[in-house]
Amino acid sequence: MSAWLWPTTADVGMRVFGKNYASLLAEAANGMQTYLLSEASAKNLNGCVRKTGEWRVRSEHRPEDQEFLFLAWLDELLYRAEVLGQWYVDGQVHVLQQPDGLTAVAQVSFVDAALVEREIEIKAVTTHQLTVAEVQPGEVVPSPWEDVPSFDGPGWYADVVFDI
Repeated sequence: MSAWLWPTTADVGMRVFGKNYASLLAEAANGMQTYLLSEASAKNLNGCVRKTGEWRVRSEHRPEDQEFLFLAWLDELLYRAEVLGQWYVDGQVHVLQQPDGLTAVAQVSFVDAALVEREIEIKAVTTHQLTVAEVQPGEVVPSPWEDVPSFDGPGWYADVVFDI
């Protein structure tokens, strides 16, 4: 996994790495879902019947404003779990760039959210300390947190804070 949690005063943050922007979205989804799961559900998740589908998430901001699609993607996962009863397990993400925004098209597998015990609840994905950025070859993104590694480019990274 390429996602690590870091402490804030009242909430929790997550740093995510991906080889490209699409994989950054997938890694962020995996990191957030892992954080939410209880230990028992993490062990039993593979025993649940999985369904598959295509999920599309759109951001109607300038294509260079990737942070808005990042936020919309994580919000969509929370919405699907809480409202539609679809717990994201994994997926392959492709990002379409159009003049009026970005769209994440994901082939996902999910389970019935009622079968998943949550350790914690995320109330919101915030813009506080939000960073979504491409890292150039040879560039190093240092970590200010002891338990989070630095990242050597090329690739993408994101820092996001969850309101819990």
